[in-house]
Amino acid sequence: MRGLMRGLTWGNMVLLGQRGHLFPWAPVCLAIGIGGYFSLPIEPDAPVYAAFGVLGSICAAAALRWPGGWAALAWAVVLMATGFGLAGLRAHQAAAPVLDWRYYGAVEGRVVALDRSASDAMRVTLDQVVLERVAPARRPDRVRISLHGPPAALKPGQRIMTTGHLSPPQGPVEPGGFDFRRHAWFQGLGAVGYTRNPVLTVAPAQLGQDGLGIFALRMEASRRVRDILPGDVGGFAAAVTTGDRSGVGQEALRALRASNLAHLLAISGLHMGLLAGFVFAVLRMSLSLLPALALRIPVKKVAAVGALGAAAVYLALSGGNVATERAFIMVAVVLLAILVDRRAFSLRAVAMAALIVLCLRPEAVLGPGFQMSFAATTALIAFFGWLRDADLPRAPGWAKPVLGVLMSSAIAGLATAPVGAAHFNTLSHYGLIANLVSVPLMGVLVIPAAVGALCLAPFGLEALGLVPMGWGLAWILGVARFVSGLDGSQGYVAGPGAVVLPMIALGMLWLMLWQGRARLAGVLPVLAAFAIWSQAERPAILVADTGGLVGVMTNDGRALSKPRGAGFVARNWLENDGDGADQAGAAARWPGEEGKVRVMATGTAEIVHVIGKTGAAQVSTCSEKQMVISSVPLRLDGPCDVFDSKRLLRTGSLAITDKGIVTARQAAGRRLWNTRPTPKTRYAKVQ
Repeated sequence: MRGLMRGLTWGNMVLLGQRGHLFPWAPVCLAIGIGGYFSLPIEPDAPVYAAFGVLGSICAAAALRWPGGWAALAWAVVLMATGFGLAGLRAHQAAAPVLDWRYYGAVEGRVVALDRSASDAMRVTLDQVVLERVAPARRPDRVRISLHGPPAALKPGQRIMTTGHLSPPQGPVEPGGFDFRRHAWFQGLGAVGYTRNPVLTVAPAQLGQDGLGIFALRMEASRRVRDILPGDVGGFAAAVTTGDRSGVGQEALRALRASNLAHLLAISGLHMGLLAGFVFAVLRMSLSLLPALALRIPVKKVAAVGALGAAAVYLALSGGNVATERAFIMVAVVLLAILVDRRAFSLRAVAMAALIVLCLRPEAVLGPGFQMSFAATTALIAFFGWLRDADLPRAPGWAKPVLGVLMSSAIAGLATAPVGAAHFNTLSHYGLIANLVSVPLMGVLVIPAAVGALCLAPFGLEALGLVPMGWGLAWILGVARFVSGLDGSQGYVAGPGAVVLPMIALGMLWLMLWQGRARLAGVLPVLAAFAIWSQAERPAILVADTGGLVGVMTNDGRALSKPRGAGFVARNWLENDGDGADQAGAAARWPGEEGKVRVMATGTAEIVHVIGKTGAAQVSTCSEKQMVISSVPLRLDGPCDVFDSKRLLRTGSLAITDKGIVTARQAAGRRLWNTRPTPKTRYAKVQ
């Protein structure tokens, strides 16, 4: 008993010693609760939420009744319970009808978003959807359609109609993989599809509601930018200024990704920070040059208000997506700190921004944008805070800007590298060099020129700003193409297990946020996470949820059963394997000639992939040691295990290992976004 009391006293003193440094842990605890909600295999019901509410209330009452070191742990539990509840509330608020069958027929709706798909096709998102012979209660609120037919000049707010294919949002391409159904749930997308038919205008654009006027202004600004700056440079400029990436070609995108410069396309904290910083500096210097004003008003605070206004305009013009909202919140917290005479760049400011983002969009914690943004920002502030307090020799004045850029790029790159590798399975070996010669140009030329173009646009003189902006962006694209063309410019890594990123994040946060020598303990979970990652094993056999593709692991990498078709699935499988081959190269690993029936012997079974009705007509029997995968309904005589298209609709994609078969439905559990009825193919033909 005495030992227990001593332990409690020691723990209380340790936690009391952290007072004044505990607030940055608040979003960490909130995120743990949010992560707990999303990790559950079954959707929690009302008693579960009630239990968390009671637990949080008890802990809050205990913390208020007995303030002290241990009260910090009680508040941590309160925040975790709150995060769990916020995530559940957000998931239920996002609920909307989801198409639960394959549909072909007339599709009508209002244009609310325009972008491009991975296949470089124009993609339109519609709301106020009308589907032929579908009751209003069963219609999705939003659908997204890729346009593979004749070119269409679409405008925001325009009501259009076409004939196309729609289906429910696709599940994970492999068990435990990225769940597009969950992503679509929070985006409000109830169906996705494509059309090869012409698009007809039903009604002209209606811009007086739902913020479509801003959307129309963005698209008009994007068009004007691309008129002045043609090609990929114009598409890059439009992406930076309006968030419209539809003008950037696939070759340029690949080069930017391979050189680790793709983050410059997204309107992120870098762009928002550079814009706000430029406006803040210009306003402060301009006002300081007027003694009559400088002596009477707080110039610094006026400049902060002006910079905040400029950031808000940028937020509106860029479309206000999740990444841009996050960037604006972080910049707003910094500028508001200036207004209340607090240190602008501190871990408290980052923590406040993270809390706001997590409260507004709890699901953001699962995405690479949130993770990379806050990883880089937290690491930079923690590092430069340590550098400020450390007793190190001071660099000469001329060297400080150079060292600042070098250290900033290195620290941000190291902080975000594990997140990027985990989500995208790639490492840019020369990314640091590419960023060192590109990012400074964003601050000294591209963003100031963009601000100048915005100010001159009302007078029709925006070209005076856009042309210099184009020079800077052309340089960045040139760097991207040069770096991506170097031998070994890009490496590939296999996807990690589910525990790896949380272990790395918690270890690094402990290292940066905890005070005292005990912070070094944070290195241990990071090292353990990388050790687990290095031992990650990929499934021996993968099967697409349509039965349209099979991948078998060989000594040379994964062999794919088809060189074409199901490209999205193939690309994701190979990326998760850490394999740099394309689909055609991976298909060449499959033995035998290409055909409608592909056979490969493995250590446990012989895999037979039946492709289409032609392949099904060639197969009538099977043996016990065979596993037959078919993209169409199939009936065979024999004791084999058959996964045809009907069965795969129930199971989802498959991962087969020595331990057995894991289905996507088993891995994903039964959640709000995947518990709708099993899809049935129904066709509502246009009469």
